[in-house]
Amino acid sequence: MRRKNVPILYVKSGCPWCREALSFFDQHGVELDVRDVYANPKDMDAMVQISGQTKAPTFEFDDFVVADFSVDEFLSELSEFPEVRQKLGIGDDED
Repeated sequence: MRRKNVPILYVKSGCPWCREALSFFDQHGVELDVRDVYANPKDMDAMVQISGQTKAPTFEFDDFVVADFSVDEFLSELSEFPEVRQKLGIGDDED
């Protein structure tokens, strides 16, 4: 069941980009609903439906979706949506 206003991070076990994303969000204190698409086919179906592709990690928060990203790509996309950045609590002062 989806927790309200908690971003979903679709991951694949063993995926290095997924581990990097999880570490990034953990460092920034972002609460996530993590879904392993290998463990649950319904999560794979949901990820494909929202992103149109099968690659992970894929991040979903309200209408903000970033598919198949590295942390740098995520931050680049996030910079276009300051209101989402603020809701997630990720500051502009990246280390």
